[in-house]
Amino acid sequence: MDLHSGYPYSLVRHGLPFNYPKLEGDLRTPVAVIGGGISGALMAHALVRAGIACVVLDARTVGLGSTGASTSLLQYEIDVPLTELKEKVGAAHAQRAYELCARSIDKLEKICKRVDDAPFERKHSLYLASFKKDLPKLEAEYKARKEMGLDVMFWDPAKLKDLVGLDSPGAIYSRTAAQTDAYRLTHALHQYNLKKGAQVYDRTLVQDISFLKKGVKLTTAQGYTVQADHLVIATGYETLQYLPAKIVDLHATYAVASEHHEKGPLWYEDCLIWETKDPYLYMRTTPEHRVIVGGRDEKFYNPIKRDKLLPSKAKQLQQDFSKHFPHIPFAPEFTWTGTFGTTQDGLPYIGPYAKMPNTFFALGFGGNGITFSQIAAEIVCDQIRGKQHPDADIFSFNRYKG
Repeated sequence: MDLHSGYPYSLVRHGLPFNYPKLEGDLRTPVAVIGGGISGALMAHALVRAGIACVVLDARTVGLGSTGASTSLLQYEIDVPLTELKEKVGAAHAQRAYELCARSIDKLEKICKRVDDAPFERKHSLYLASFKKDLPKLEAEYKARKEMGLDVMFWDPAKLKDLVGLDSPGAIYSRTAAQTDAYRLTHALHQYNLKKGAQVYDRTLVQDISFLKKGVKLTTAQGYTVQADHLVIATGYETLQYLPAKIVDLHATYAVASEHHEKGPLWYEDCLIWETKDPYLYMRTTPEHRVIVGGRDEKFYNPIKRDKLLPSKAKQLQQDFSKHFPHIPFAPEFTWTGTFGTTQDGLPYIGPYAKMPNTFFALGFGGNGITFSQIAAEIVCDQIRGKQHPDADIFSFNRYKG
């Protein structure tokens, strides 16, 4: 699947920091993980920390799928606001999903402190009302978050103008957010996992999966086999090739990284900024004082059509930023486009799928896929160990409505 094009900033900055071998022989392992991006790396990390040996297989060079195109915001908010999610999945599951996403940011911070060269920056975030008509919904969202104990404040137009220099009818200011570099973090995790006994193979396409009474057998395009007691599929948006159910809708998204500025912060705390409009615009800075702006999504999966729109979308994103911050110079240096997916309720799919025995999925769909991937790693690791996870039902395939 063609997942991105252009020049994703992280790939340009970091290149290919490590090399991984192709699989050139048959293997036996307790757990095989298909997908070597951020989801697979976090999954393998949870497994080795639990003392479970695993083999990671990726069809591409590690990190060159969706991970390389990630803009790497870490937020507890999902693409469906809490107030709407309550109506979709019930108040208890909605609040718990938001709570788990908030906790996952803390857990990712602990992981990054443990792993060498793992990037992590604590941030605050600002969720802007794009239009005056959005204000009642935003106020209701603020109330719902406040009632469940999230650390949020509501900022009126005067405070937004005074502190951030933005014109907006209002905003939710949250102290729970962070940012990373998904591509660099993926490689850092793999290096840690390798030292703990994991094996990582890239450019190794799994062409066939056979389900056995006790385990699975994977056959690669080169004819080698990997026999495992358990299989975890963490291939992100490419997972549709394994699932008969249409669990995700694929869309195109766009991003621009500016030239670097000599110093920062560029705006109030260099907080993460995003908006209520659909599709929403979002902004963040990098440690090198660049600005990354993303959005202008299109509801289709068509790489040729997607890529043709990149020049015009990049220009629109530049204009979007300049409308918010006309005093901050924005000279685009890197532009890229990628594929992402959304589910019916905005939540990921995690855990076993009835038609694929001994197999688990770790699918962090949506705008905050990295936090979902961390949640998936914990849940699936417990399930592989034969333990019931108290939150597994929230993300299970049982909720799918075809």
